[in-house]
Amino acid sequence: MDQKGIQLLSVILILGLSALTEGAEPPAPCQCTVAPKNRVNCGPPGITAKQCGDKGCCFNSEVPGVPWCFIPLARKYKKVCPAEVKLRKNCGYPGIPARVCKARGCCFESRPPAVAWCFYPLLVEEDC
Repeated sequence: MDQKGIQLLSVILILGLSALTEGAEPPAPCQCTVAPKNRVNCGPPGITAKQCGDKGCCFNSEVPGVPWCFIPLARKYKKVCPAEVKLRKNCGYPGIPARVCKARGCCFESRPPAVAWCFYPLLVEEDC
């Protein structure tokens, strides 16, 4: 392959890789409280804090000999029964008993009439 072809492939590869990481949501500060010995590398040597953050990773250069750009802790979610009727997604059938509904892992509220009484909980991200 000639020099121009290699350069073109290099540009395409770089653009493709940058598209994969573009728009990565930065982690919450509490997600970056990873013990140095438990850090999993998320970038090459010499990566800047900005480049690391753009990848959705954590950056901390205070401890030598461990990854400075590392994968954050997973976000935590909790199940919440929606109070608003419009947010209910049916999880049962008409006349389902509360115990059967709850055994399915769903929410049960027998009011108001003419809406789903057994409905799926929403996943809400927990604050750190």
